[in-house]
Amino acid sequence: MTIDWTHFTPGLSLLGGLILGLASAAFILLNGRILGISGILGGLIKPAKGDVGWRMAFLLGMAAAPMTATFLFPQVLSAPRIEAGYVALVVAGLLVGF
Repeated sequence: MTIDWTHFTPGLSLLGGLILGLASAAFILLNGRILGISGILGGLIKPAKGDVGWRMAFLLGMAAAPMTATFLFPQVLSAPRIEAGYVALVVAGLLVGF
């Protein structure tokens, strides 16, 4: 495996991680719930009263954010290129899920 140094963005990756961490901390402090896509999506199957709105807003925001960023900053964002075989991708996906 080699690193594509022209597209290596440790600063932006760090910033994204910090924003995600702050959002997760704020969510648990303000709502008393853990920020996780599986829990938010699973909560739509049998939602509690008043839960549907914020869950749908979260999911729509997850879809709208990258589309909006691509529209606003097309010169900065590009499609990711993954140079791994299907077996490696399946194993990586299972490890993330575990």
